[in-house]
Amino acid sequence: MKSFIPNLLTLANLACGLLAIVSIFSSDYKQAAILMAMSQVFDFFDGFAARLLKVHSELGKQLDSLADLVSFGVAPGFLVFKMFQMSYLSGEPSPDFLPYIALLIPLLSALRLAKFNIDTRQADYFIGMPTPANALFLYSIGLMGIYTDNETVQNIILHPFLLTAITIITSFLLVAELPLMSLKVKNTKWKENKGRIILLLGIILLLVIFRFRALAFIIPFYLLLSLVFKPNKK
Repeated sequence: MKSFIPNLLTLANLACGLLAIVSIFSSDYKQAAILMAMSQVFDFFDGFAARLLKVHSELGKQLDSLADLVSFGVAPGFLVFKMFQMSYLSGEPSPDFLPYIALLIPLLSALRLAKFNIDTRQADYFIGMPTPANALFLYSIGLMGIYTDNETVQNIILHPFLLTAITIITSFLLVAELPLMSLKVKNTKWKENKGRIILLLGIILLLVIFRFRALAFIIPFYLLLSLVFKPNKK
C-alpha cells in the first residue's frame, strides 16, 4: 500500500488534467486554471511522497510522464486552440489551419517528457522548459487575454499571429538544449542556492505588484535567472 501512495497522487494529477480539458471545452477557463493548479500540487507531492517513502519505481516514473502529458501538454494545447478560435470570432482574418498549430504544444510536450525519462543529465538541472512551467505560462496568458477588461490588451493577446509566435516559441523551449535552473534545494549554502532564493523573492514581489497577472512574468523571469546563474553541467 505504501508504494501505491505516490502513484495515487499521480493519478489525481491526471484526473485534474482530464477535468481541465472538460472545463476548457465547456468554456469554463477559470475552473480549468484551478484544476491545472491542483495538478501542479499533486505533481509536486507525488515525487515528494516517493522520496519520503523511498518507493521509487519505473512504473511511477512512466505514470508520472503520462499524467504530465495530459495535464501540462494536452490541456494547455486545447486552451491555446480555443484562444485561436476566439480570435476568429473577433473577425481577425487569418488562415483556417492556424489553430492547429496549437497541437505543437502536446506533441513537443510528449517529446520533452520522453527525453527526460532517458536523459541522465537532468538530476541537478533541467534541459529545456519543464512541462508544468510551460503550462503555467500558457494558462496565465490565456486568463489575461480572456478575462481582461481592457479591449486593447485582449486584442493583442488573442491576435492569431501573436498566439502563433507564443505557441512556436514555448514549444521550441520544451525541447531546446537549454540548461535551466532546478528548483530542488539540497543544502542551505547561499552560493549554491542564490538563484533559487532570488527567484522566490522575485515571484513574491511580482505577485504583490501584479497579483494573478504576475504569472505571465514568472516564467520569463525564471528563464532569465537560469541564464544568469547557469547550472553546472556534469
